[in-house]
Amino acid sequence: MAHSNRPDRPLARGVGRRGLLGAGAALGGAALLGGLGGSAQAAETGNRPSWPRQFPLPNGFQPEGVTIGRSPHAYFGSIAHGSVYRVDLATGRGRTVVQGQGADHPTIGLKILDSGALLLCGGISNELRIADPRTGALRTLATVDGYFVNDVIPTPGAAWFTDSFKPQLYRLALDRHQRPGAVTTLPLSGDWVQGPDFTANGIERTPDGAALLVVNAYADGGTLMRVDPGTGRATAVDLGGAKIPNGDGLLLLGRTLYCVQQQQNAIDVFALDRAGTRGRLITRITDPERFRIPTTVAAWGDRLYLPNARFDVPEPGPDTTYDAVVVDRI
Repeated sequence: MAHSNRPDRPLARGVGRRGLLGAGAALGGAALLGGLGGSAQAAETGNRPSWPRQFPLPNGFQPEGVTIGRSPHAYFGSIAHGSVYRVDLATGRGRTVVQGQGADHPTIGLKILDSGALLLCGGISNELRIADPRTGALRTLATVDGYFVNDVIPTPGAAWFTDSFKPQLYRLALDRHQRPGAVTTLPLSGDWVQGPDFTANGIERTPDGAALLVVNAYADGGTLMRVDPGTGRATAVDLGGAKIPNGDGLLLLGRTLYCVQQQQNAIDVFALDRAGTRGRLITRITDPERFRIPTTVAAWGDRLYLPNARFDVPEPGPDTTYDAVVVDRI
């Protein structure tokens, strides 16, 4: 989810870590799906919900992560200053619900818990944070011995965070009320290969819930790793020859895995076996008119929501425009 050989820069999250590999690096010829063009963006009419297929995010926000919980509201995290912005999916209207702590404390990946709290990944700050979007309260749970805390997935009993520059995961204990506890580090072994740049990225659970799935953007040209949460042993998932060198956010719905290939402006869709050991590429979703380097994905109903991170903008500033787009689920 970021860029640069020097992750001490707040923007560190786009081009270099996945490399400027062209769309030819992944399987080509897949179906063009999912998007109404930009001209089809819905507008609100009076007080009636429009459920827009594209809506703005704040200028200068530099979005990266997105999460959706039990209500039709999407939460977006900011690389620029760490704030969290909530959007009503029925109208496209939004507001900042958590104020960030500045450029040295970005928010990269984020996930909402059933309790309504948000887990935030601190990127270069190496912070694991929790926020209450109802009150705006923000708390740092731990500052880990890492290099770039990237993405997170809650599971029963724990939430797991990736580090893009170190071969390790961070486990945050969660009690039965999802209250956070101790943080421990799990070294990665087995088939895991750590690259010289961004390596680990998005994280999900296997369909059977027994293991974790982690993007490794370096090993074998970019692949998916199945990680045993008890031992840290990683095994490469057989994707039938498909590569994910620009793999970013993951979303598992049943046994269908959506993998955002950010620099390729695409979502590759895989059908997984129950254990998450094998996958078959079903199709590719793309929208050349509206995708501007999307990074992560979340679902509501039959729709997928993605923030456009615009990592191709060399020097984003406070006036740089950002948005989120909607495509249909497979």
